[in-house]
Amino acid sequence: MSAKFHLVLLIHAHQPVGNFTHVLEQAYQNSYLPFVESLEKHPGVHLGLHYSGPLLEWIEEQHPEYMERLRTLAQRGQVEIVGGGFYEPILVSIPPADQHEQLTRMAAHLEERFGRRPAGAWLAERVWEPQLPSALAEAGVGYTLVDDVHFHCAGFEPEELFGDYVAEDHGQSVRLFPGLKTLRYLIPFHAVEEVMAFLRESAAAHPGGMAAMGDDCEKFGVWPGTHQHCFQEGWIEDFFTALEAAADWLAVSTPGEYLAGHAALGRADLPTASYSEMMEWVLPAGVRQRLHAVQKEFQGRPEVLTLLRGGPWRGFFRKYAEANLLNKKMLRVSAKLAAAPECGPGTRAAEELAQARTHLLRAQCNDAYWHGIFGGLYAPHLRTALWREIIRAESIADRQIPGGLQPRAEAVDFDADGAQELALSAPQYHALLKPADGATLAALDFRPAGVTLINSVMRRREEYHARLANAPDYISSGATSIHEQTRVKEPGLERYLRYDRWARHAFRVLLFDPARTQGEYATLELGEDAGFAGGEYTVLRAEAHGAELLREGALVCKCDREAANTAAQDPAAACVLALTKKFTFGASPRGCEAACEITLKFREPLARPLAIGLESVVNLLAPEEADRFFDLPQGRQALRWSGAAPGPMLRMEDGWQRVRVALHGPEVREFWVAPIETVSESEEGFERVYQGSQILAVWHPLAAGEAAWSARLVWRIESF
Repeated sequence: MSAKFHLVLLIHAHQPVGNFTHVLEQAYQNSYLPFVESLEKHPGVHLGLHYSGPLLEWIEEQHPEYMERLRTLAQRGQVEIVGGGFYEPILVSIPPADQHEQLTRMAAHLEERFGRRPAGAWLAERVWEPQLPSALAEAGVGYTLVDDVHFHCAGFEPEELFGDYVAEDHGQSVRLFPGLKTLRYLIPFHAVEEVMAFLRESAAAHPGGMAAMGDDCEKFGVWPGTHQHCFQEGWIEDFFTALEAAADWLAVSTPGEYLAGHAALGRADLPTASYSEMMEWVLPAGVRQRLHAVQKEFQGRPEVLTLLRGGPWRGFFRKYAEANLLNKKMLRVSAKLAAAPECGPGTRAAEELAQARTHLLRAQCNDAYWHGIFGGLYAPHLRTALWREIIRAESIADRQIPGGLQPRAEAVDFDADGAQELALSAPQYHALLKPADGATLAALDFRPAGVTLINSVMRRREEYHARLANAPDYISSGATSIHEQTRVKEPGLERYLRYDRWARHAFRVLLFDPARTQGEYATLELGEDAGFAGGEYTVLRAEAHGAELLREGALVCKCDREAANTAAQDPAAACVLALTKKFTFGASPRGCEAACEITLKFREPLARPLAIGLESVVNLLAPEEADRFFDLPQGRQALRWSGAAPGPMLRMEDGWQRVRVALHGPEVREFWVAPIETVSESEEGFERVYQGSQILAVWHPLAAGEAAWSARLVWRIESF
């Protein structure tokens, strides 16, 4: 009798740092609990289970009985608990020392709870780079799982992927399972008979071989339509029953069980890769459309399709400057903590540094660093959670480093984009100015409350926006792969498709036609001068509490409506202008202040009147919650409010983060306010997401012939 064919399943459950508790509870009830209940009824089904650290912490607190059930399954050998980075980081995006700590912290955590150190590790988003074998091996990891596309990129034929391989770096190695995309799409979206037919065919073609699949537990109950399909309609029960019934030819094994009885098929020297959908999501919209066109052209040529792939995961740092800034902020704080003086065990300083390390590791949770159907870059609460962790870690680090709390300014390429920024910090704040982008404020951390104030995203064209016009309002509850669905959460989303001209930074100067209105500001149709809004400024001085920057050049404002509509420049509106921006930062009684004073000097008289705006961007997150609002003369307004408010003062309040923001601009005529709303794709379909408010302080237009003008806008931030 020939050796049995093996099926190795590695099921991964994850919830990101900062996710809503009701979301976790719903996922637990709809997926995590019924999946384990089904396993308990079928002792012949063995598999690997991985739970990320944020989810484990929540389960241990809210559902300790679930941990007991997992322990029972593990003790009887039916389930192998698999490790990974504790807070689910993309390992290649964090420093080596942090990689090691993430992996070993998870291993120690699981050993304490299950009595056994995990042999393998789940690789977040299956992001692989060639240096990972040594990083994994040094942390005691014996195996991991990637996708078949990783192997295809290295020249493997599909028929070679029915066993495991060895990946090596500098003499250190790990075993690699190739997860099959075919299984990933069959389970649980096709009939059980189709899954079993594939396994039978594979067994016949590869006697004694193995088929592996690694995928999300959330596809069994959380994805739209899957709870009913998997549990109420019995797909999981039927599948597990069929697996047990095939025991004469099929062994359903944990990863460790399979590895213990089989030798690797050989070496696998794999290039940088992730799963195929991820490598498409990272591409710019136009490139992704072209890739889809080529894939469609060769859809009948599978041998060609295996050669096609998208880009590397790190490409999200190019595609989304906000993700890049978050990552580089995290790296700088990691370096600060590494440089902190060593403290004796048991001391208060040692306890604080240990706490800071946890904040840092939590800030490395992957979700808010990228965007696809699952990625959370467009989710403000996930971005905010990571910023909060970073701010808290940095505040502790600065307290521990000699001189770390002294106000200071540093000229540095903070976000590794090739241009220098100015980083200014003090105990109350950390500010980042970008001279190369209109001398704007890219980030402002309010340290007493652990709050980052700007925290918005630029509205960009996404490849999937082209599908929005044809998206149905409702799709029946039949379960299909999330990669094959188009859903919308509200009708008419296409009217919110606007694309920003500039990054969503604060204190951007907009020079425009006085005839323009708040409505045109909301729809991004001011026709402002590009050079002074987003061009490069020269740093005249930078010191501990502020900086002064200058730009000189021709002012070309689209002051003629016909010229603006045809995108033509109005020569009559051009003159030579020197614009100085003077920033000051400092403490206030209950927080801090950030101020920007602008001075305009014209070398030639203005040919036409000119309106001047200084833009603020503030994101207080949930736009419909009663404890977050604009405080206006006519009363409180929800954060999604759009309109004109009288100057010279505009107040906002966030009762959840317990912070107030007051904008004060002497002689400001009005504040024009409009929500920044993105249209993004998520697991539940297309959705509109509030990303903060754009607020333009508008001054009276300068009269023709005027030669100089100055104004000042102050942010006062207070905790309460």
